[in-house]
Amino acid sequence: MPLNRLLTFGVGAVTAVALSVPVAAVPASATPSHHRSGGSLVLVGGALADDNAQIYGEIIRLAGGPGRARIGIFTAAAPVPSEDPDAGTPDCNNSVCNGDYYADLFEGFGAADAQWIPIDLDNPEKADDPAVVRQINSMTGFFFGGGDQYRYVTTMTRGRAQRDSAALAAVRRKLRAGAVVAGTSAGAQIMAGRDMITGGSVDPGLRDGAKPGYFDDAGVLGYLPKGGFGFFRDGLLDTHFSRRGREARSIRLAADTGNRRVFGLDENTALRVTGVGAGRQSLAVLGQRGVTVLDLRRARVTGSDVWGIEGVRWTRLTDGDRYRSERWQPVFAPNKQRVAGADGPCGVTPSEDVFYNYELVGLAEGLIDHTGCASVAGVSWENEPQWAAELTRGRGFAAYRAGGSTSFTNVVIRIGVA
Repeated sequence: MPLNRLLTFGVGAVTAVALSVPVAAVPASATPSHHRSGGSLVLVGGALADDNAQIYGEIIRLAGGPGRARIGIFTAAAPVPSEDPDAGTPDCNNSVCNGDYYADLFEGFGAADAQWIPIDLDNPEKADDPAVVRQINSMTGFFFGGGDQYRYVTTMTRGRAQRDSAALAAVRRKLRAGAVVAGTSAGAQIMAGRDMITGGSVDPGLRDGAKPGYFDDAGVLGYLPKGGFGFFRDGLLDTHFSRRGREARSIRLAADTGNRRVFGLDENTALRVTGVGAGRQSLAVLGQRGVTVLDLRRARVTGSDVWGIEGVRWTRLTDGDRYRSERWQPVFAPNKQRVAGADGPCGVTPSEDVFYNYELVGLAEGLIDHTGCASVAGVSWENEPQWAAELTRGRGFAAYRAGGSTSFTNVVIRIGVA
């Protein structure tokens, strides 16, 4: 069985909680100054490489530029030092050493200053400390590291209503005033609005459906109805997306909660959102892989005994592409050429592990490249039950490519029992 089959949100224990609670291809215009057009988000799908100058450089640019940017680092999603057996060594992975790591990285990429904001599970009270608020107010941008997004909820919000702590309120004010707020993995996920995902593996999630709350069981598809910080509200967010085959779990969560759109962020790839708080946002993709947009407006849940769905429309954007949220419209980068596909037999091998490691993306690319394929399909590795996914070309289907990056729109997804 392949490794890494289950999602493990965070490291270290967190108490379980149950809650009751038409395609365009035009040049991209230059991004206006964030000081005049609202704040910015840079949402990274995780596994952000420490040599990704494109993404780190963009965060610094949006924070004022090299020699001027001042970046506040949040790492409350990480374990605290007492939970880290490698604390005090070069192999450490905890809130304190992660803060130092990111501060060094940002300064190496040209930030004038980068400082850890000292909030974590050992020090949640610091989120209401006036000295920490003053530190936040001195920054021009912020970066939230990975781990477990629920730790950001427990350290930076207050009570079941998830009221802003003083620190979170300060970050929110800075964003409205033009600052950039970036995050990777859990640090991107926490930016979500309502129904923020808290965990869950693909196959149990498909079988059992979504449940409100946070759960120690990594198989449970959990979500917080009140969401995360609510900085991004254009749709559900999910991270490590196609690498961990999360297309299906996000579709199930969206269907169960009545959300009509999902943004799935691939690793080492960012969704940049400018104009936050200015009335009209602009979305663009940066980085190595892609950003998925799943449109459930015409989707239909099928099956009475075992869940299924059909009619989910899939758009995948890669570096340089933009997306107009208010129009539900992709704008492909002008350097990308329309893909015609080759005539002849289909020649696409069905996947035997369709919800893992870019398998569904590979099937979509096969559909694009072979006009003889009426559809392409695959099945899940797990078989209790075994799931099947089928991809077809929908109305308005189109694909574009530059180098090794393929973008497309209106691939239609159907999921059901094999």
